[in-house]
Amino acid sequence: MNLSITADLKDQVAIVTGASQGLGKAVAIALGSNGAKVVCLARNAGKLADTVGQIEAAGGAAEALSCDLTDRAAAKSAIEGARENHGRLDILVNNAGITRDKLMRGMSDEEWDDVIATNLTSCFVCCRAAAGIMRRAKYGRIINMASISGLIGNPGQANYSASKAGMIGLTRTLSKELISRGVTVNAVAPGFIASEMTEELGEVVLAEAKKRIPAKRLGEATDVAAAVLFLASKDAGYISGQTLVVDGGMIG
Repeated sequence: MNLSITADLKDQVAIVTGASQGLGKAVAIALGSNGAKVVCLARNAGKLADTVGQIEAAGGAAEALSCDLTDRAAAKSAIEGARENHGRLDILVNNAGITRDKLMRGMSDEEWDDVIATNLTSCFVCCRAAAGIMRRAKYGRIINMASISGLIGNPGQANYSASKAGMIGLTRTLSKELISRGVTVNAVAPGFIASEMTEELGEVVLAEAKKRIPAKRLGEATDVAAAVLFLASKDAGYISGQTLVVDGGMIG
C-alpha cells in the first residue's frame, strides 16, 4: 500500500490497537511505511502476523502483540512494555473497536458493556498509560478513532454511538491536559468506509448509504490512514483537540 502523503517518522515508535484488520491494519502499514517502528496490538495473533508481514515486506519494522484490551492491566502493561522494549513511545492510535448493533429496546446489558469496554474504556486506559510516558518526553501524538456515529447518532447503535461520542469528549479533554507538554490529542471520525465491519451491514444498507454520500462512494481504509498519518506527523504539532471527519462530505 502506497500513500501519496508522507511523514518522516524515522526512529519513532508507534502503537496501533486493533491492528489486525480494517482501518487499524491500514494505519499500521502507513505508519510503518513512513519509518515508524509499529507495535501492533489486537487479540487475533494470526491476523496480526499478516499486518506485521506486510509492513516488513514494505521495508518497515513492526512487531505483533496479542492483547485483550478490555483487560485493563494487560492494556497498561502493553503500553508500558513498548516503552521499555524500544526506549520511547511517540505515537498511540486507539483504533480497537467492536459493534453489537441492536435497537435500544432489545439491547442487553452485556451488549452495551462489551462495546463501551472495548471502544471507550480501553481507549482511556491506553491514553492514561501513554500520556505519562509522553509527558516526560515532552512529545507525543495520540489519535483516537471515533466515528460519525459519535457525532450524529445512528439507529441501532446506542452503544457504539455513545462509545464514539465519549472518545470525542475524551479527546478534547486530554488535549487540554497535555498540549502544554508537547502532546497532541486528536480524533478521526470515519464515515462509511469499506471494511470487514461495513460488509456486515449488507448490500442494501450500503447502497442506501452511498446515496447519502456526496462523494458517491464508500471511503477506503487508505483515506483514513492518510488522515491519521498527518496527525501523527511533526507537522501537526499545533493541531490538537480536533475531530477530523473523513466521510466524503456526508455530514458536512
